[in-house]
Amino acid sequence: MNRIALPLLLTGLLGAGLAHAGTIAQVVASHAWIRVLPGDLPAGGYVVLRNDGDRPVALTGASSPAYGEAMLHESSHAGGMNRMTMIHALPIPAHGTQALQPGGYHLMLMHAKQPVHPGDTVRVVLQFGDGGTLPVKFLARPAGALSDED
Repeated sequence: MNRIALPLLLTGLLGAGLAHAGTIAQVVASHAWIRVLPGDLPAGGYVVLRNDGDRPVALTGASSPAYGEAMLHESSHAGGMNRMTMIHALPIPAHGTQALQPGGYHLMLMHAKQPVHPGDTVRVVLQFGDGGTLPVKFLARPAGALSDED
């Protein structure tokens, strides 16, 4: 590799790494918890995401070493029926927040690899539309919990 190509390659790789890390630098997670249900039932994941950046970002997915599958869902109530719909992206406005909470947007964590008990901490990696990721520790709460403080 010639003397000009190597610095250009390294500059490009560094720039790609910084772009990939962009979401991590601007999104902060707080109040992260999961509601553990009995047996093989999926757990709900809840968190407040704050975007300190100048541009909106989109939460596009999640993964966890403790669960085989994680999906973004939205709960709604219409015509006397409760519904849950899978969503592909959840916008977080610039200088704003987005809450994943019971009865609204949430993560569905399915197929626990080992039993998760109230009091356990579960690592969940949030994935964003720009390719960035944010690892977050979620506190496992009992089935009757309505928030991270119950």
